[in-house]
Amino acid sequence: MADYKQKLAGLIETTIAQGASDLHLGAGHQPLLRVSGVMTQLLSEPALTQEDMVALLGEMAGAERSAAFMQKQELDFSYDYAGSGAAGGARFRGNAYFERGRIGIALRLIPRAIRTLAELRLPPVLEQFATREQGFFLVVGPVGQGKTTTLAALIEKVNQERTEHIVTIEDPIEYLFENKRSLVDQREVRVDTANFAVALQSVFRQDVDVLMIGEMRTPETISTAVTAAETGHLVLSTLHTNNAVQTIDRIIDVFPGSQQDQIRIQLAGSLAGIFSQRLVPRISGGLIPAYELLINSVAVQNLIREKRTHEIQTLIETGAEEGMIDMNRSLAELVRAGEISIESAYSRSLSPKNLERLL
Repeated sequence: MADYKQKLAGLIETTIAQGASDLHLGAGHQPLLRVSGVMTQLLSEPALTQEDMVALLGEMAGAERSAAFMQKQELDFSYDYAGSGAAGGARFRGNAYFERGRIGIALRLIPRAIRTLAELRLPPVLEQFATREQGFFLVVGPVGQGKTTTLAALIEKVNQERTEHIVTIEDPIEYLFENKRSLVDQREVRVDTANFAVALQSVFRQDVDVLMIGEMRTPETISTAVTAAETGHLVLSTLHTNNAVQTIDRIIDVFPGSQQDQIRIQLAGSLAGIFSQRLVPRISGGLIPAYELLINSVAVQNLIREKRTHEIQTLIETGAEEGMIDMNRSLAELVRAGEISIESAYSRSLSPKNLERLL
């Protein structure tokens, strides 16, 4: 009988040693790693079978959750690997799924150490959002662009510098925080609470100062988050949107027409800022962030209330003195610094013609 605990340990230690961000396992093919954004097959490993996948999932998620997965065919989970030797420990966010009747698992490596904004090469202006007493701050971008890592850096800054009660609601819990100056309570959906909505309703009875929501998925979640920001809480969350303007429109459009004017007014008043980021391959290897930052100025508030969100992009492009950052300008600066190629910049730009003028 195969020793699946040892097999899993070998795959994870290879993932860590190769500096990969993700490990992909699936019946019918060899394991794959994503290194610096590129998928690479582990040619030294044999193709996995369905039996292998069932056993490996059992090692990571446990018998009870594995059985539930067989019924529901989807599973989000977290996995702590104790480690051995030089590899040390590691934590992973996992998703198990079926494809053509076969099991697949995607594992995202969550570093133990929570890096600072400076270590992540993010702009110092972001620090202001960790000092706010209240407001709604969003980190947005496609999957796998470092949104959770940025949020973790902001939460850890609050943890180190302020005496607050921080509550995170996650599915699953990713970065683990140790209490520093703040008390940090981390709640995992389906483990510590039934769902995001139930956990959010409880927040108002938990004497919370800072709230981090792993992802806003429903109108109920968004509405409660905005209300929390209005009533004296600092709320941080993520959305899978491409930029600030799209994020505002998405939040409003998720509500029925009869409720959109109300949420528009609430959002205009409670929004602190929206940070959009992309991880771009560096010429020297690895990834480097390019980003856009919207700060909710009086002018931005007016455009949100007046249903003129399409004009907000112009305010971002001309708002450098207020601390705003334009994505095209960020990309152009990385090209001029020799960090990324022109081709990479164009592929990440949502308005290549504007980028061309900056280059």
